[in-house]
Amino acid sequence: MIFFGSLLRAPHPYSEHSNFRALLHVAIERLCQRYKLALSLAVCLCLAAPVHASHPDVLLEAKIPKVSVTTDNTAAANKPNGNKVNDSNAAIDTPYNKDTLTIENVKNINGLAPASLWQPELSEPSLYALLDAEFAADRDDKRRAVAIYKQQSFKEDATAVFERALSLSLRNERVEDSLQFAKTWQDQNPDHVPAWFYVAHLALRAHDYILAGETLNRILRYDPRADLSEILIGIYPNNDDDKRELLAALQPLDSEQNASLSVLKAGLLYQFNEPEVAIVHINRALERQPDYVPFITLKADILRKIVTAETVINYVSQARLRNPDSKSLYLYEIRYLLDLKQSEQAWKLLLEAHSRFSDDAEITLLAALVSLDIEKYASADKLLNMLAKSPAYLDQAYYYLGISAERQQKFDKAKYYLNGVMQEDLVLEARRKVVAFEMLDNNTNAAIATLEKLRKDFTVFEPDTFVMQADILWQQNESDEALRLLTRAARKYPDNEMLLFARAQLLDDKEDYVIKRTLLNHLQALDPSNLSYQLSYAQLLLANERSSEQGLALATAIIQIRYDDPRYDNDLHLQALNVLASNALAKKNYKQVIDYLQTPYDVLPTLRSGSLLLRAYQGLGDNQKVEDLLVDLQQRFSFGQHNINDSIQLY
Repeated sequence: MIFFGSLLRAPHPYSEHSNFRALLHVAIERLCQRYKLALSLAVCLCLAAPVHASHPDVLLEAKIPKVSVTTDNTAAANKPNGNKVNDSNAAIDTPYNKDTLTIENVKNINGLAPASLWQPELSEPSLYALLDAEFAADRDDKRRAVAIYKQQSFKEDATAVFERALSLSLRNERVEDSLQFAKTWQDQNPDHVPAWFYVAHLALRAHDYILAGETLNRILRYDPRADLSEILIGIYPNNDDDKRELLAALQPLDSEQNASLSVLKAGLLYQFNEPEVAIVHINRALERQPDYVPFITLKADILRKIVTAETVINYVSQARLRNPDSKSLYLYEIRYLLDLKQSEQAWKLLLEAHSRFSDDAEITLLAALVSLDIEKYASADKLLNMLAKSPAYLDQAYYYLGISAERQQKFDKAKYYLNGVMQEDLVLEARRKVVAFEMLDNNTNAAIATLEKLRKDFTVFEPDTFVMQADILWQQNESDEALRLLTRAARKYPDNEMLLFARAQLLDDKEDYVIKRTLLNHLQALDPSNLSYQLSYAQLLLANERSSEQGLALATAIIQIRYDDPRYDNDLHLQALNVLASNALAKKNYKQVIDYLQTPYDVLPTLRSGSLLLRAYQGLGDNQKVEDLLVDLQQRFSFGQHNINDSIQLY
């Protein structure tokens, strides 16, 4: 406090305020114990020497935090002769739009009393005002803090105050308001180079691409090689219209000597499918920074549109050899090889990367997964056991060790690893596999015990475990017990759609028609776009009325969904075909059954589809087809004649 005290005791032309200063000094001494940070910041800002940058690389030393962009694209306009706002009682949250924020009227920002009422008007920033602003910020009165700082920033030698004002503005106001303030300040301080950078960055974030282009052009005229990386961070547009506007604003700018601007142009041109032009700009950027990995990978992306895959791989490989410690280049080449279905080459490169980056868990995991994919199980198990030594990757290692053991048909070993998985996003699928293994051994009690333990350890998965347990009971011909279990679970979770749907599936289409229809109508009301609910409802309607137009329409709509439609589901498509084929079989329309199912059965045979086809060929009296299909079903599904007949009776 000695330095601050000497400030107050220093001679000052406004001596009539000496008594007031003495009182203020005592008050500040008391307040400073609570507001040390605010006080020191205000003093530093008030005493800071003006920053006259000699090079545009000198940016705001304290990083300005980013805020989300809003919709107003209006740039701030400098109106030095704008109308003053004299209403000192106006709301503090009145927007600082282009009609109110000017150099003159900023001295009387809404909600602040004129400075002359509480202090003499000074040409330089007032320490008392800055203290007031910092105390306001500390009390979470952000609007007042911003307003005072903006007011003080337009005085002489107030560069540091401007930067603090802009920082507070970005935290608490729309980006358009911050841009307008920065532009107004920059117009009053045209030689302050860092302000050009602030304005350019904020204009880009506010989608004011005309102002951004003008300001960037000004910077490039000042220094064609200026580092624009800070300006371009976080400004990439999300929609095509904004991207086109940005590209239009950048096109006239001479970016030949500026790598940052060249790469931005290249990225936009690449997205607009102009790779031949984009490659010119990315090459310019690479001339300046030939080994900068993001530039290299962008060029590789562009090359993928205009040259062969082999050329792209050669380019990336050469870049990787020049940058042997670049993990990113290894991963880029590996993933590109995987995209090309060249898994063996990708695996070999992964092993090389693993040798170089032996402590990198991401590389180790990826190498293990590709090893699994190409059935190199010894390699996969070795890598996964190494990964299991890391606590952060233990669950993933155990999960994939279980998958590896499963594929090698080592089911006891698979159960051991999968039972050890405790990571929430993996545990449900791991236990589902354990239950399937127990059921393969016909060990129902162990399967149910696994589900009960999962319910106890992870209550979030209780509904899932009830559904799986009901399925086990159904497989054991205990449908009534399964239904009772789901009914009890539904009372505990009345709004859980999975439980409601599983319960509906167990109800008989004819005997429980009213209850099942009520449940399915309720589910469709909860999720009208759910195709599974619609198909189940179609099956219910057709089971009770073979000519139900609504049932036929629902099932037909599902099989008409194209494979490239996001809603397409292969299993659901086949189920819908089976529903329609079952209905056609009930009407003795055997040819229709074959039209529905023969091709799907050839591609992806299932017992139900095969059984329906068998009945259709029997109806047509095609004994050769019946004999051939019966042999196929017996071979594929290990069913004897009596099993096939029992299966047929279900449909």
